[in-house]
This record gives sequence, structure tokens and C-alpha cells, in this order.
Amino acid sequence: MTVRVLTGSKEEIAKKVVNLPGEVREVIAFVEEPQTESKQPVPETVDDIFKEMEPYMVDVDDVDDSREGIYSRKPGE
Repeated sequence: MTVRVLTGSKEEIAKKVVNLPGEVREVIAFVEEPQTESKQPVPETVDDIFKEMEPYMVDVDDVDDSREGIYSRKPGE
């Protein structure tokens, strides 16, 4: 089986497919969807973004999430 990449307009690609030797069993087509408005509303504030994520967040009290705490080695590492 040989893989061929055909480019061009829809009509040009169709002509190239017709002229291919042998049997053509599959075609992958990339169709650009028209730009439409987003189906999800855009949050108005940063707080709204975090409010959406709240069900997926974990709340832990004793964690040092400072830059220094994240990038420095802990005992035993």
C-alpha cells in the first residue's frame, strides 16, 4: 500500500483521486469549520475562572507552594 498526500482545491484533489492507479479505499479530508461564537461563555473575571475549577481543586493546609518551596530540594530528595 502506498500513501499519497494530495493537495489543492476540492476539484483538483477529486481529479487526482480519480486518476490514481489501483483501488482507493479510504480518504482523510481536513475540513475547516466556519468560525462561530464559542459555545461556552467567557468568564468575566479571574475569580469566575477559578470558581469553575473549584470542583476539581484540592485544598491542603500545610503546603509551601512558593517559588522557593517548589524549586528547592526537600529533606530526603
